[in-house]
Amino acid sequence: MDKKKIDRINELGRIAKTRELTPEETEERQKLREEYIRFFRAGIRGELKGDNNNG
Repeated sequence: MDKKKIDRINELGRIAKTRELTPEETEERQKLREEYIRFFRAGIRGELKGDNNNG
């Protein structure tokens, strides 16, 4: 997942602390979170399978 998307997730989180997100922002945040979770899980699966042979 690229840094811009992660930064956007964090930005929406900061906004949510100061005001209620619009329905569009809420939907965007949810989609970005789901993408992040898929990315994270794929990385963990790769580590568990030994796909990342760093040592």
